[in-house]
Order: sequence, then structure tokens, then C-alpha cells
Amino acid sequence: MYDYIIVGAGSAGCVMANRLSADPSKRVALLEAGPRDKSPLIHMPLGIALLANSKKLNWGFETEPQEHLNGRRLFWPRGKTLGGSSSINAMVYIRGHKADYDYWSQQAGTDVWGWGRVSALFRRLEDNQRFGADEHHGRGGELSVSELNTVNPLSRDFVQAGRELQIPHNGDFNGASQEGLGLYQVTQKDGRRCSSAQAFLRRAEERSNLEVMTDARVTRIVMDGSKAIGVTLRQGKEYRQLRLNPGGEVILSGGAVNSPQLLLLSGIGNAEEMKRHGIPVVHHLPEVGKNMADHLDITLMHAANSSLPIGVALSFLPRGVAGLFSYIFRRRGFLTSNVAESGGFVKSSPDRERPNVQFHFLPTYLRDHGRKVSFGYGYTLHICDLLPKSRGHIGLTSPDPMDNPLIQPNYLSDPEDMETMIAAVKLGRRILDAPAMAVHSKYEVQPGNAVHTDDEIAAFIRENAETIYHPVGTCRMGADEASVVDPELKVRGVEGLRVVDASIMPSLVAGNTNAPTMMIAENAADIVLGRARILPRARAVA
Repeated sequence: MYDYIIVGAGSAGCVMANRLSADPSKRVALLEAGPRDKSPLIHMPLGIALLANSKKLNWGFETEPQEHLNGRRLFWPRGKTLGGSSSINAMVYIRGHKADYDYWSQQAGTDVWGWGRVSALFRRLEDNQRFGADEHHGRGGELSVSELNTVNPLSRDFVQAGRELQIPHNGDFNGASQEGLGLYQVTQKDGRRCSSAQAFLRRAEERSNLEVMTDARVTRIVMDGSKAIGVTLRQGKEYRQLRLNPGGEVILSGGAVNSPQLLLLSGIGNAEEMKRHGIPVVHHLPEVGKNMADHLDITLMHAANSSLPIGVALSFLPRGVAGLFSYIFRRRGFLTSNVAESGGFVKSSPDRERPNVQFHFLPTYLRDHGRKVSFGYGYTLHICDLLPKSRGHIGLTSPDPMDNPLIQPNYLSDPEDMETMIAAVKLGRRILDAPAMAVHSKYEVQPGNAVHTDDEIAAFIRENAETIYHPVGTCRMGADEASVVDPELKVRGVEGLRVVDASIMPSLVAGNTNAPTMMIAENAADIVLGRARILPRARAVA
């Protein structure tokens, strides 16, 4: 019997396990569908280039055919190991924009989710190796945030190219302003990945009241009427149940895909969908799985005229051997690269109130999420729409919990999103054509010289755009009765059940979603433990 059963040991789940097990009188179970995070590819930062192919560490989902992307099914990698997606992501540390959390606060009807509080939570979690403790950053938290130990020269030249176009340099995207180009800070410590598992779970695992179960796939929430009393899980070929102590809670931290799927499989969601799959309805909650948003991404690619980038070629072999020794003995060199070394935030047009486009610059070729080997030397610019209007949903493909869910992002269903992407591609091309970057280019590989007009760029986007791995919103938090969870993240109409992960976001943050997901868990832990009071949002005085 447990006081808390946490489903999913990812970015949020590891934080929750740490905070809730700090009370030795409480018994906590943390359940992870994947294996332990033992693979060296997880901990060596450049290993990210190979993790997309790992069926063991990656859910490897696929979307439904996308009407506005030429009917293509898109690959959706999600972490399936301790640390979840924080164990396979590019480690970019971004919080988002203040306006994102002002909107959350409005939707929740409480300042507990407003910028004033969440900015303090970000600082509490953080151990910033460069900035230390100041008004924007924290020191002494578990999550190590650092500069890259080694930066490729092209990554710095990308920032310089922005300067040549009057795009400001930004040395701190989590500081006073988000706008501009610069080098990213990363969740690394001493040249190694600092995942949520490394940061929050390693020491907590030593506690006798915390039980971590891996290769444990939860198949259903066990209900007694409208009350959650435990879960059913599968380990290997065996099924078992875990039960809650009186007053205990099941906490779903499976992410924007798995959490709504598990709710639906357990009879909580849209009654029509569950009946269609023969699932008994426990509680009709129509928005479960709805409101899904994601950052759609398009890449520009150039062949380089030198071997300065990170490449796959015989000429790279001596550098590769030197890099391996540098990594092993000094934790430096290209193997410490997160690949997405520089980038930044810009406006797609001057009339935008805040940046709505994000760049990730990679001093290497990257095709098909790294699933295809690209020989030679080149560089890639990822461009994503930060504030898309298109919305999709997560559903069921069958009542079998072993089957993957239905993923329908509805990318580019709102025409404004295509307008933003076209403008962003044009700006990205201008940056790569600026002198600081043009000096490295042999030719543009993608989209290539045949693509010039808006229609041609749109066609290129429809044929090549992919996710940049930021799905959110499928268990939307709000003060309204239609929301899936309330401001305390309790599932509406169900006792003893909360959702704590990126699925509760009322809207996408303008940036990478890993740090915000850990912040959500930190806030949720405070709420569960009674350290944060849900008070009505303060109203402005006229």
C-alpha cells in the first residue's frame, strides 16, 4: 500500500518522487514503462544523435496522416526510461516567456501559476554554473544548468550572422529579455547530461520509503466508483495491482501522450470515444486528450566547404579519436555537444509583440531526427513556430493498453501558422546567407536553389516539416468546469487522482518544454504538501 503512486518517471515524475518521498512517513511508488537509464548514449551528450533509433529507450510514436503535410505520418520520439524525454532531448534550458505564465494564471484564476511564483520555482530548482544566484537564476538546486564545455566555431558564427542583420546578441535567454541570438545554456554537469533522473532521482532512490519500478507499464487506474484506489501494471508477462492507503493519490506524469491515453483506458474522458472502444464509462470528461498543441519545425541545410562542422567522414576519424579521449579524461570536446549549440528567438514580422519563432542551429547534418546517417560536412538550422494556433488531440486506437494511442496534431490546420513558417524560413535563409555564415557554405542543400516563391516555400514545408518534440495541453488546467484538471491539478470529478506533466499546460510556452515541465512538478509538489495556497488571482486596481 502506498500514499502516492506516480505513473511515469520522466521530467515531472522524478521531481514528484523526490519531493513526496522526502517525508519518511509516506510510502511512494514511482513506475516507469521503460528500463533504467544505464545506456552511455544517454549520459554522453552527443549520444542524442543515436537515441532516436533506440526502440528500447524511445516510445517512437507516429501521428495520424497529416492533411496539411501531404498526408505524411510524422515520427514522434518520446523518452521511455528513467528521466523520460529529459534523457533523450537536446538539453536546451529555456523557461519560456513571462507572457506564457501570465496567460496560465488567467486560465487558472490564481497567481500560483503566474510568473511571479513560477520564476521563483525555476530559480529554486536550478544550479546555474555561470550566473549563480541573482534575480533571474538560482544556485544550489538539483538541476545543473551550464554553458557548453566545447562550442563549434560555426555555432558562434551563426550568432555573428544575426548581428550582421541587426538581430541582437542575447547572452541569457532566461534573463531580462528573450529576444535575440546566442549560445544555449544546457542541462549538463561536467560535460554530461543532467536529466531529471540524474538531478532528482539518484539521491532520492536511497530512501527506503521510495520504490522505483522500471519496465512497469501501467495499464489502468483502479477505480472504486469515482475514486482512484490504485493502478494495474504489467511487468514482463505478469500483471499486478498496487493499491493506495486511505487518502492516498495516483499521480499521472506520463506526458502529453500517455497521460490522456491512460485516463481514457480507465474510463475517464469523452464518453462517446470510450463506448466506441467498449470501455465502461467511469466519468464523462470531454476535454481529455483535446487542446493538444506542438511546435512544428522546418530545417534549412547547407553543405560546408570545410571540415569544421561535426561530420561523418574518414577525414573526421583522427578528430573523433581525439574527441573521445578528451571526453573520457577531460569531459570536453565535441562529444559534450548537445548538437543544438546556438539559436534564439525572433519575431516573424515587426508587428509581433514578442518573439514567435525559435532557431536551433546545429553544426552538423541532421536528417529524419538523426535516424538517417548523413555523410560529409554540413550544418542545419531548425526553425519552429512558437505560438501556433493549430490544435489537435490524443485518442485511442483500441482498448488494448499495449497499443499506441491515436495522435492527431492537425499541424497547419490554421492558415496563419503557414504564414508564420514561410516568414520564418525567409529570415532563416537571410541569416545563413549573411557574411559570417556564407563563408562556410558550399551550397544550400535544403530547400535548394529551386525554391524561392511563397508557394514553393509552402510546398517545401508541407513535404518536410516535423515536430520538434514539444506536445502539451491534452489534460488542460483551468478554473473552468470544462478543464480536465483544476488549478491544484486534480482531475475534475475524480477523487485521489492528479495529472502532473506537460499535458496540463493551458497553452504552449514560447520555448523548449523540459524546464517548464519540471517547474510544473515542483509547483504541484508544493500544492500537494500544502506549501502553496490556491488563492484567487489578484485583480488590477483601476
